[in-house]
Amino acid sequence: MIEVYTDGASNGNPGISGAGIYIKSNGKFFEYSFPLGMLSNHEAEFYAVIKALEVCKEFFPNEILSFRSDSRLVVDTIEKDFTKNPSFLPLLEKIREETKAFPYFFIKWIPEKQNKLADKLARRAIHEQ
Repeated sequence: MIEVYTDGASNGNPGISGAGIYIKSNGKFFEYSFPLGMLSNHEAEFYAVIKALEVCKEFFPNEILSFRSDSRLVVDTIEKDFTKNPSFLPLLEKIREETKAFPYFFIKWIPEKQNKLADKLARRAIHEQ
């Protein structure tokens, strides 16, 4: 099983945004930062999950994925597979599509203090722009 920590951040809301991904796999650790351009903070959180799924598809195919995010909105939306917000619907649909490539996909909410590495990587992505 792969543990994936995701975080999205934006400098302003909306503002310059970034995604941070921290992955634990078989005792190894992987870090990724992705500049995202101008997004809201919530959109950046969704894109962090999408980017992490793309990374996992490339480097960890067919693995069981256990995602963690400090965004209740993102976790609740994915767990319930529903959003009323029309701007989040295409992001949820993309996540649905990406998760089909894996035998199992889980996501759970964690407090910010347990997600510091992904947060640091998301902020690094902001500063790269």
